[in-house]
Amino acid sequence: MRNIHAGKSIRRAAGGLLALAAFFVPAPLATASGTHRDDRSPVIRLPGATGAEGIAAGEGSTFFAGDRLNGNIFRGDITTGSARLFIKAPEGRAALGMKVDRDHDLLFVAGGATGQAYVYDLETKTTVKVYELAPAGTSFINDVTLTRDGAWFTNSRAGELYRIPLSRDGKPGEVRTLALGAPAGTVDDGFNLNGIAAADEGQKLIVAHTGRGALYAVDPEDGSNKKIDVTDASGAPVTLANVDGIVVRGSTLWAVQNLSNQVSRIELNGSLGRGHVEEAITSKNFDVPTTAALFGDTLALVNAKFTTPAATSFEAVLVKACSGG
Repeated sequence: MRNIHAGKSIRRAAGGLLALAAFFVPAPLATASGTHRDDRSPVIRLPGATGAEGIAAGEGSTFFAGDRLNGNIFRGDITTGSARLFIKAPEGRAALGMKVDRDHDLLFVAGGATGQAYVYDLETKTTVKVYELAPAGTSFINDVTLTRDGAWFTNSRAGELYRIPLSRDGKPGEVRTLALGAPAGTVDDGFNLNGIAAADEGQKLIVAHTGRGALYAVDPEDGSNKKIDVTDASGAPVTLANVDGIVVRGSTLWAVQNLSNQVSRIELNGSLGRGHVEEAITSKNFDVPTTAALFGDTLALVNAKFTTPAATSFEAVLVKACSGG
């Protein structure tokens, strides 16, 4: 998957080894501290940002983060601990969930209430294409994931996904709408589908439902789906309150829970029917984190600060992806 493996064969092999390691090495149930034990700063400022929502891993230690309110894109580095404005978006755009296609140096961005999705060329910083996925004002294009042959977007106000195909030479094609069956496709009041990630080598998609605090495994061919039964160490059902963005590597899923100021690390079974919470990752630097990007054993998250409407600064926060890692 382009959001997990790089384009060159060596990077693909390394990604495969990481996925296998995540699948076979269990981790103890614990609560992880957000404190880093290296020389990196755990907080990276996004200079000039007026909001934050999405973050995506680029090449190496590079990340991209978006300004939720004006669509601007920042580029940063988790090693140097710095970031700067990278793309100044045209007026009227927004930036929520995002993913980098490293094979073709493309950035896919969800446009929130605009109903749009954007594709940017990371080499030229230009807009490749703007997609009208759903009507503005009555939709909320919230997050995106990549598979080998395209990008999938969620709409928090409709029980459907949108697929933008991508050719082998990196040209995005015409969008297709996939209606989801029940239970994931049933629309409730408030926020519905939110985070999305590819699993099982892109054969399945996993979507997070904010209002229900639930995860669903989706067949991308026909939209059929099933709830993933999440439990704690005792086997009791777990509701993932305020679930937002999700990240999947191998059999491990990280669920960002925004207003809960934590990330639940969940181990999934092979059929994606069940999962159990291994630990809750917290940090004193969290201020309503929304989405995450994975760099080896490090998670980078952005603070949306939804409970601080007068916030004048926004940042990315680094935490350990696993207390044993």
